[in-house]
This record gives sequence, structure tokens and C-alpha cells, in this order.
Amino acid sequence: MTYPTLPHRRTYAVIGTGALGGFYGARLQQAGCEVHFLLRSDYEVVRQKGLVVKSIDGDFTLPQVNAYRDVAEMPACDVVIVALKTTQNDLLPELLPSIVKPGGVVLVLQNGLGIEPEVAEIVGSHRVMGGMCFLCSNKIAPGVIHHLDYKQITMGDYADGYAPCGITDRQKQIAQDFEQAGIPIVQSEDLLLARWKKLMWNIPFNGLSVVLDATTDRMMADPHARQLATDLMQEVLRGANACLQQPLPASIKPSGSDRAIFADFVQTMLDYTEKMKPYRTSMKLDYDDRRPLEVEAIFGNPLRMAQNTGIHLPLVQMLYQQLKFLDSQNR
Repeated sequence: MTYPTLPHRRTYAVIGTGALGGFYGARLQQAGCEVHFLLRSDYEVVRQKGLVVKSIDGDFTLPQVNAYRDVAEMPACDVVIVALKTTQNDLLPELLPSIVKPGGVVLVLQNGLGIEPEVAEIVGSHRVMGGMCFLCSNKIAPGVIHHLDYKQITMGDYADGYAPCGITDRQKQIAQDFEQAGIPIVQSEDLLLARWKKLMWNIPFNGLSVVLDATTDRMMADPHARQLATDLMQEVLRGANACLQQPLPASIKPSGSDRAIFADFVQTMLDYTEKMKPYRTSMKLDYDDRRPLEVEAIFGNPLRMAQNTGIHLPLVQMLYQQLKFLDSQNR
């Protein structure tokens, strides 16, 4: 697949100006990029007072931002960042078409698996990229974002069926903008591999944070919860490698390296979590605030993909069913 390059100076739109979209969009604007923000409940506050970021890297305020509450008022942009919860993705057919330039791209910064194919149905496969954010950030008031820890994004271009497509020129261009904004970028040649790696953390810690009613530090400090998280990670690893090792279409050339996650990645994720400041996961925040949980994107889609290869993941299946019950009762 041929991907167009982007203009020298790129414009950005942020769909979902919350803890994630608000943080990254604010950093891009602070670094000099032209950024347009779609807001709903926070629109009036942000129009009057701007965006406030309280961060371990230093607090800052953007007194004036390009804020909109209707996508029809927004200009078409080169890069459209989707930072909504996946539970709101039914809105994307209405939101995306008018704000992506003909040569532009949609950068999906969402948790889970199977999201890019849905976006590709709206804008075309050649106009989709994915990103996995390792970010501890919460929205603590309208227009106020608290950045607690980490900020790295692993970014990859998308091809039909999640075939690996290398590092594209437009991927390098967008990475450059984020890096100039102080956001570390890991560029991935294989988006499916990168998404499964993120699920190695999201499935155990987002799920268990709700089921066990615990922050990351409490889970890591308790030997039973830590072992359960470890067992879940190892099961996700098994499902991931079964999916990654499926034969590629004949038209796709092998990358030359094993398409797999190695066993020591489990310990890497545990070490990261142990060093993390006490954190209430995004799913726990949603549950506590009685918002819909991203159960299908983070649990259901990976389960179904693994099952299609003949792999059964009983611990993940149990966590999925528990979360479906808790989510329905909570709302």
C-alpha cells in the first residue's frame, strides 16, 4: 500500500479532549502546532479560560485554544487524533469524514484491538494509523488535566488485516511533531504486534482494578493480586503469539524478524508497573463515575481474535464476563 506524505507544517484536530486527547493536544499546541479541539461538556469553560495542564514535567496553561462543540464548524486537518473512549466510536461516521483532508490521516489513540479496521471502513485503510499511549493522566476538572506519570506513544501505520507495513514517511513526520512537543515516540513496523503488547498491560491491570477495586500499587504489593496479574499476562502472551504467527497474505513480504512477543516482556511490564506512581486505571475511573466500560475493545475483540486461531484464554474469558456483569449493573 502507498501512503501519501503530509505537508511540511501539519494541522491537527483532537476528537475527545479529555485526559489523553487534551494532554497530547495541549503539548502539540504548546510546541507551535496548529491544533483544533472538539469538546462537549467542557466547551464553555475552555473557551473562556483555556486548557490547563498540571504535569510532573511542569504546569502550563493555554489561555486561547481553537475550541469547537460541533464538528461542522471545524476545519479539515492533516492529522485527526481520535482520543474518545471506544464506547463512543459509533459517533465516528458522523465526526470524521468532514475533518480529514483528502491526503490526511486519522491517528487512533485508543485502547484495545480491532479499532483501526472500523475507522478504515469510514475513511479508507490508507488513511489510518494507530497509537498506544503509555500515559498516567486524569481530567480533574473541566478543562484541567493532571499528568501524573509517563507519556510515551508507540505508533504504527495500518494496512488491511493488520499486515506489517514498516515505518512510513508520514509516520516519521507525525513522530517528529510529537517529539518536538516533548512526547517520546516508539515507531513500530507492526501495528498488530504493538497493540498486543499494550494489551499485555491493559487486560490484567484495567480489568483487575475494577474487579478487585484496587489501584496499581495495591495490586503490585499483594502477592495474590500480583500473581493473578502475572498469570493473565502470560495467557495474553499465548493468545497474542497465536494471532501474530498466523500466515500473512501472499502479497505481504515477511519483515525478516519473528512476529512474536517474547516471554521476558511479562517481567518488563511488571517492573514498569512497580515503578509507577499509585494509579487508578482509566477503566476504574470510568467504573467509579458510572461511565460505560471499554470491555469489548480491550477484552472481547482480543478474545475473539485468539479464539479464531483455536486458542482459548480462560482467565481472560472469566475477567471479560465479570466486567460485562459489573458494567451492566453499574449503569
